Amino acid sequence: MSAATTGTNSKKKTAEPRTNWKRFRTLTDAQVHANVLKDPEIRPADEAFWATAKVVMPQPKRTVTMRLDADLLEWFRRNRGYQTRINAVLRAYMNAQGQR
Repeated sequence: MSAATTGTNSKKKTAEPRTNWKRFRTLTDAQVHANVLKDPEIRPADEAFWATAKVVMPQPKRTVTMRLDADLLEWFRRNRGYQTRINAVLRAYMNAQGQR
């Protein structure tokens, strides 16, 4: 194992949460529901959604070592969960290739 450091610090301070919980707790259920319906990224899970929904268990992960371009890794590391995003990108690529 090399004594060289990777330049990352696993004890980085995380950004302050952006949710104003004090304000949120003052909202009524109707106000929360109305705000949810206004959000363009939220799609209600109606009966049609649940009719075709499937339970998908996560697959176990393996630890690997791979060499990535420094700028690529820096781009992914801008936000938390970068390893999960790298995994998602690789999975999307695999799915786009189809079963061979």
